[in-house]
Amino acid sequence: MATEVLPDDRALRLGRRERALAHMAAHDLDVLVLGREANVRYVTGAPGLWTAGTRPFAPAAVLVRATGAVHALMTWDEGVPDDIPREHMYGLTWNPMNWVTALQGIEGTATARRVGTDTISPLFLQLLPMAFPAAEVVDGEPAIRAARRVKTAEEVVALREALAVAEGSLAKTVAELRPGTTERHLSGVLLEAAAAGGVSTPATQEAAWATSREHPWRKVGEDGRIGPGDLVAFTSGVVARGYIGEVARTWPVEGGDTAGTRALYRRADELWALLFAACRPGAQASDLLAAYDTAGEPLPPMPVARGLGLGFDSPVVTAGLPLTAAEERLEPGMVLAVTSYVWQEGVGAVLGREAVLITPDGAEALTSSPVWQP
Repeated sequence: MATEVLPDDRALRLGRRERALAHMAAHDLDVLVLGREANVRYVTGAPGLWTAGTRPFAPAAVLVRATGAVHALMTWDEGVPDDIPREHMYGLTWNPMNWVTALQGIEGTATARRVGTDTISPLFLQLLPMAFPAAEVVDGEPAIRAARRVKTAEEVVALREALAVAEGSLAKTVAELRPGTTERHLSGVLLEAAAAGGVSTPATQEAAWATSREHPWRKVGEDGRIGPGDLVAFTSGVVARGYIGEVARTWPVEGGDTAGTRALYRRADELWALLFAACRPGAQASDLLAAYDTAGEPLPPMPVARGLGLGFDSPVVTAGLPLTAAEERLEPGMVLAVTSYVWQEGVGAVLGREAVLITPDGAEALTSSPVWQP
């Protein structure tokens, strides 16, 4: 595990920045002002420090299309790449007018016609026009979202590295599964394994739980103890260099190899085949929802698919947003976390989650963790 704060690799950060600039041009933005942490890292390549909790909006990074220059809110230069010189950094301040002054000093702001921002607060809704006197301030989130939804080749490499840690942690945790152990112990094993793999930031709150035989979405009990015959769901998620790697599997405890369990796993396999077939370039994201209907399975409460990247990217495909899913099209370069979920009363549930890369001619599963076989 690295003991010093390092910027993202040069090819990784410059590839992302080129995409951001291209989508600024497509959305006719002269300047992009960013406050959301993942967006800031996307264009700067500098990992954020002490980012836990909520924060009010601040202009944490500014990207100027005419010059390609990045200006960033940084109180020190540790982890800041060398393509952001010190004169492009401005410090933290309690006086918002100091930020206005800093933004006014950036080359290209005085003549900018359209300035996009990924979020805003009532205060900065008043202050940004002062910093960009000739500009119309518009929603810049569509531009940065469009840039992030398709991954560069270097981002796919980073995601593979995160997934390798997640899958290694999952394997060590599954090896600890036995009657009498607890969900808390299994979660601890997974977190320890991820830390040994160089990642100390989990992406999920719960790592293991016994699925209920009586209710499709609940856990078995309050004490968290694993019993004979339980079907135990594992979700291994890590944040490595900002990128989320996530995989999920379900394994039966000793005594769980029954006819009902085998039938449930066959249903899970059939559903996954339909989901993977729906992952093709040009397809509607709603085809992933339709896969559940074709398989005769009810849609789960969690998203059926969501984009993976620096945090969660678009699209988010869920039963609660059917119109949004119908409007979304899958594109080559997208990486999705695709979830399959089937349940049977008296047996339990089988949860699976795979990372899938949309390719020019189909899809590639980036995860390869073993699936239980009877």
